[in-house]
Amino acid sequence: MKNLLRPMLVLFVALTVVTGVVYPAVVTAIGQAAFSHQANGSLIERDGRLMGTEIIGQQFDAPRYFRGRVSATAPNPYNAGSSSGSNFGPTNPALADEIKARIAALHDADPGNEAAVPVDLVTSSGSGLDPEISPAAAAYQVSRVAKARGMSVARVEALVAQATSGRQFGVLGEPRVNVLKLNLALDGE
Repeated sequence: MKNLLRPMLVLFVALTVVTGVVYPAVVTAIGQAAFSHQANGSLIERDGRLMGTEIIGQQFDAPRYFRGRVSATAPNPYNAGSSSGSNFGPTNPALADEIKARIAALHDADPGNEAAVPVDLVTSSGSGLDPEISPAAAAYQVSRVAKARGMSVARVEALVAQATSGRQFGVLGEPRVNVLKLNLALDGE
């Protein structure tokens, strides 16, 4: 037994050092050197003040701002500590009731808007933290935001176009608009 104990302890200590110290240090160094912005949380700062992150949505309720996807995190919206979906299936009556209420709220916020409400404005993502909306969801909100800010619709549409990201590598995903970046661009006008 003594002959086996020493090699096991040496192997345990060696693997602990390699997998618990060396590997994390190397990965952290590579992340900081090659992907510093992403490794540090993709933070967005303006005038030395932290505004948020590119990868977690924020609550915007004022008429002068674009709204993001609905957050499923409770009790606080966009809480990364409680990331989850709503767990309502497509046939669940509670989901249908929530969607109807959200559509009604969007119509109340912009009564003259007769366009169809894009699905991403009334449903949450799987994580409940999605920071982006579809270009259609942004287009749906343009007239409300332009009116609330006293801006031309054309200028707000131009800001939406500037904030729209295409498919990754030209083929992956869908075009999307980061709501925080768009709202910060509006505030910069």
